[in-house]
Amino acid sequence: MRAVIQRVTSAEVRVHGTCVGKIGRGLLVLLGVGAEDREADAEYLAEKIVHLRIFEDEQGKMNCSLMEVKGHILVVSQFTLYGDCRRGRRPSYSAAAPPDRAKQLYEYFVTRLKSYGVHVETGVFQEMMDVELVNNGPVTILLDSQKTF
Repeated sequence: MRAVIQRVTSAEVRVHGTCVGKIGRGLLVLLGVGAEDREADAEYLAEKIVHLRIFEDEQGKMNCSLMEVKGHILVVSQFTLYGDCRRGRRPSYSAAAPPDRAKQLYEYFVTRLKSYGVHVETGVFQEMMDVELVNNGPVTILLDSQKTF
């Protein structure tokens, strides 16, 4: 499971021009599910994300977690995180999970985030979405449940 985490002052996702998820201060999480991923991958990433110390403390150091600042999370599914561009010019998505399995793990990931008491908004799985955000910092973190990076 792969995630691109962006610290934001605001983020919003729209489907067909209609807002389906919107947050203020918090994290935008673009989530890709791999073919080999299991619930343990979702559990690992959810725990990691809510406890990442990437918010500033009173001294301006990144020393606080999302939970400490009472931030929100917007989760948007993004299978293209498994795009392999090493050959040719068209990405291969063979490492991405099939849609039914990806949706199941995406929803499980969201449930795990909510179990921490965090307010979570989402996009709509397998829809074309427009994502708008104000990246604060900018702070962008890449996570992979298999720890490949």
